[in-house]
Amino acid sequence: MAALKAGTVSVGQALPPLVKGPITKDDLKAYAAASGDPNPIHIDEEFAQSAGYQGVFAHGMLSMGYLGEFLVQAGGAGSIRRFKTRFAKLTWPGETITCRGTVTGVRDEGGARLVECDIWTENQDGERKLTGSAVLALPRG
Repeated sequence: MAALKAGTVSVGQALPPLVKGPITKDDLKAYAAASGDPNPIHIDEEFAQSAGYQGVFAHGMLSMGYLGEFLVQAGGAGSIRRFKTRFAKLTWPGETITCRGTVTGVRDEGGARLVECDIWTENQDGERKLTGSAVLALPRG
């Protein structure tokens, strides 16, 4: 069931947050296997350090997947019409990631109420990791 309702959604409204984590190295290994992206920079500590990082870090697409889940939670299954992000900072094991968003526009088109949103992920310190925007289509009742 969608959190946003076509009849009451308004500009400035916050989308219900989605919290993930803390991110573990096992999460990274599982995502690498599930996504088909076994890049050792995400799963091999020694490799990541030899590449100049403090250690392994999360796949950017893992956080983007969290945002996708967040948008479905907000708008319901099949509601996502547009979804784009920019990777701003790396996500490290041990961080708790919260997906957040606010409604920036509402308009009617066809049989749907289109809801424009600014979206982002942030860690427990409020540091933004991914930023982006989305358009959700809510059925008008």
